[in-house]
Amino acid sequence: MTAVKEVARRPIGHFAERSIAGLVAVTGAGVAFGLLLLLVRVQWSPLQDVDHGLAEWFNGLVAPHHALVTVLQAVTDLGGRPILIWLVTIAVVGLLIRRQPRLAVYLIITGVGGLILDPSLKTLVGRLRPVVDVPIASAPGNSFPSGHALGSFVAYGALLLVFLPAMAPRWRKPAIVGVGVLVALVGLTRIALGVHFVSDVLAAWLLGAAWLGVTAYAFRLWRQERGRPVPPLTEGLEPEAGHDIAPAPAEEHVLAHPRSAVAELLVGWVIVFGALYGFGTYVSYHAKGTFFDTLDTKVPQWFAERHTEVLTDVSWWWSKFGDTHAILLISLVFCPLVLAVWRRWRPVLFVALAMVGELTLFLASARAVDRPRPPVENLDGQMPTSSFPSGHIAATICVWLAITLVVFPRTDRWWRWIFVALAVLMPVGVATSRMYRGMHHPTDFMGAILLSALWIGLLYLVIRPNEDLKEGNRPAIESEDVGSLDDELARAGRAD
Repeated sequence: MTAVKEVARRPIGHFAERSIAGLVAVTGAGVAFGLLLLLVRVQWSPLQDVDHGLAEWFNGLVAPHHALVTVLQAVTDLGGRPILIWLVTIAVVGLLIRRQPRLAVYLIITGVGGLILDPSLKTLVGRLRPVVDVPIASAPGNSFPSGHALGSFVAYGALLLVFLPAMAPRWRKPAIVGVGVLVALVGLTRIALGVHFVSDVLAAWLLGAAWLGVTAYAFRLWRQERGRPVPPLTEGLEPEAGHDIAPAPAEEHVLAHPRSAVAELLVGWVIVFGALYGFGTYVSYHAKGTFFDTLDTKVPQWFAERHTEVLTDVSWWWSKFGDTHAILLISLVFCPLVLAVWRRWRPVLFVALAMVGELTLFLASARAVDRPRPPVENLDGQMPTSSFPSGHIAATICVWLAITLVVFPRTDRWWRWIFVALAVLMPVGVATSRMYRGMHHPTDFMGAILLSALWIGLLYLVIRPNEDLKEGNRPAIESEDVGSLDDELARAGRAD
């Protein structure tokens, strides 16, 4: 009996030991942040001298190098709210799909807390941003603390704690180091770009460490109160959830023969490019007096004669559904959800290659054909690419067709027909808008259809995105067995 009691005490004792050390660290981070906040508020001269001196030094080092500025801006965007909110939101939805509501709640509370702390403290302190000789970046609001540094520390740190159990043990330390390096780089870019002082970034890191420590400690208390063992943080928050939250635990090989698949896709890409170049050259320079020439002449003129203020506004918004940002956003939302539901990388690879192939084929064929825009008013002005084929239309067709080919065979619910409708309506709407705005000929639309049909067809034959269905793969959300997807998500959210 004594031995049993001793075994029961061990998790509690270990938790207490680790908690004391953790609380000391969290308290230390909080005290250090408070001290730094006080020094900034009283405008302590030594700290101000260091801040302003380093701001000027970094500005002189970075400002003359435009390529370096571009790299720094790309890195700093990884700590911006759009990227962080997208990552946390996708992770929360994925965790709910995988029936991990506790971890989802942890991410929500931790993320929302970080969003509240940043503007609140900026308003409280009211510190102005650095003034440098050669401004190379700008940011709204006050300076202390750095929102990018705080947000990246909290968001990436919380995601790391949640998903560590899904990694193989040998990859956990490299993942911790990688996240640490990423957070450090984001903070350093804020200083190098001249939008924050060094003390702003240091304060953000200290506050992020304190907040992340508090929420992790609360989660561990939650586990301890439910009688669950409390592991060290190097194993993640919920080690037993590792298999459930792993992206594709049942998939040993994405492709059975990856080398032959790569060769087939490369050869196929060349063939598709050849078909595009041949068709594009013909309709652009050798189709005089043909049906194609009549179509390309009459249709742009017909649209140009019917311009109205309302239709121009509608065409602008609808055209945006086919631009790079919209297509990228759709892909970045759809791919993680597919991975969460069906636990397979192959459909994700199919969609990703669809977009990469479409972009490269569009750029290559547009450069090779070099077709002028229609001889009517071009409402979007001068564009960096030529007219054939339409990149907006091709991207819209590819993304919605690829999504439909993945979703439609995987469910028999009524809502699968929504994707079929979107695969038709979205390209038609984007095509009409692009031609209304005088940016494309009708045969540019035909070129986009040719590109999409050939490339998506090739990918479908080579990648076989639905091959797992032959093996009896079932979704993590059993949408075939419940009334709707929403019901299952609600049930997952109520689970213990």
